[in-house]
Amino acid sequence: MSETRVVDPVLVYDGDCGFCTSSEQFAERYLRASLSSANWEGVPFQFADLEALDARAGGRGLVSRERAEREILWVTPAGDVYGGAQAAARLLMRSGGAWAYLGAALTLAPVRPLAAAVYRWVSAHRHSLPGGTPACALPRR
Repeated sequence: MSETRVVDPVLVYDGDCGFCTSSEQFAERYLRASLSSANWEGVPFQFADLEALDARAGGRGLVSRERAEREILWVTPAGDVYGGAQAAARLLMRSGGAWAYLGAALTLAPVRPLAAAVYRWVSAHRHSLPGGTPACALPRR
């Protein structure tokens, strides 16, 4: 990222992971609605200014390399940070149309735990999903 000022939300993802990159390209192609309000920036964490994004979020360590290796992050201009399924929900809500309804459903209390579990499963198995490669495997803890 070339500047530290966040004008639109930023989607931070693992640029070394083929599955993650394919998913971000899908979002670029199909979720970036023609609405002018649907602007957002997708940035691989390897090239993102994570320190600047974390500073925007209050410097509490909410945006870190370790976190970005494990889940996508959605950082708003106001400094709110969402990770994993809730980051995906915010992206969908930002996209408008039917996608926004799906995103809003993922934020509902009864749905959140299920969405988080599905996200964790996908994240853990992303190396074996379409577009995935051995580079997609999560680092060992």
